[in-house]
Amino acid sequence: MAGLELLFHSVAAELSCAQDALVCYLHWSLISRHYRCLGAGEQPGTVEKKSEMLPAGWNADKDLYTLRYASKDDSCQLLLKGIMMDGSMILNVLDPKTNKVAALTLKVTDYVDPEHLTAFDKVFKNTDELQSEFVKHIISPFEPPKERVPAKEKPKREKSPSPPNPPDHDPLWIPPRHPHGGWQPHWSDPLGPFAVGGEDLDPFGGRRGGMISDPLRSGFPNPIIDPSAGLPNRLPPGAVPPGARFDPFGPPGAGRAGPNPDHLPPPDYDDMFM
Repeated sequence: MAGLELLFHSVAAELSCAQDALVCYLHWSLISRHYRCLGAGEQPGTVEKKSEMLPAGWNADKDLYTLRYASKDDSCQLLLKGIMMDGSMILNVLDPKTNKVAALTLKVTDYVDPEHLTAFDKVFKNTDELQSEFVKHIISPFEPPKERVPAKEKPKREKSPSPPNPPDHDPLWIPPRHPHGGWQPHWSDPLGPFAVGGEDLDPFGGRRGGMISDPLRSGFPNPIIDPSAGLPNRLPPGAVPPGARFDPFGPPGAGRAGPNPDHLPPPDYDDMFM
């Protein structure tokens, strides 16, 4: 509380009641917040200058204290009135430029000991609470809003890089593509001796072998059935997996042997030379 002791001793002879000491403390609070006193009373005098001291006649009326203040840069002026009522001081503050007001009620004996008006080290009590209340309700409302300093962004935690997908992995393909051997996917051998009926029992198990006879699943070359039959161009490699149940798109195309009379002879007809 630098400066309060000097101010107190400068007016100690004028202190005659507890409210005088309280006004002295409130005056120092304003001075420490960069305000200066212009004088006593509501109307300005003919000659005024800013001062850190209490003006003459500041405590002439023990029931009504009126003091005027201005900030050092003249951006704000305050008219302070302290009205005594039932042992409490009702503070009213007005900014004449903006007509903004603030108010605070203080019980005098909560902050001033009337038995030690001349002893600086004993006259004031609960000064932290008094200072906090006065600044919060009387001084802060007239201060310009502080610019918000943007909070520092917390550094983002770097996520541990996920392991890269294997070079042959592609989630859009089932099964995944294999770079070696071209575009051809891998299929299990359809000729397993115990695979008969396995696919019918577990169609999603990847096994081969069912009860439906399919020439393409026999495992032996079949030049007769061509998957590309009926198409203008041949299917790309791997379009029809080996051993898959597949119906050609159309009738057999070019390259298939023509019909032979011995393929479907009439019933009970045994003439090989016909």
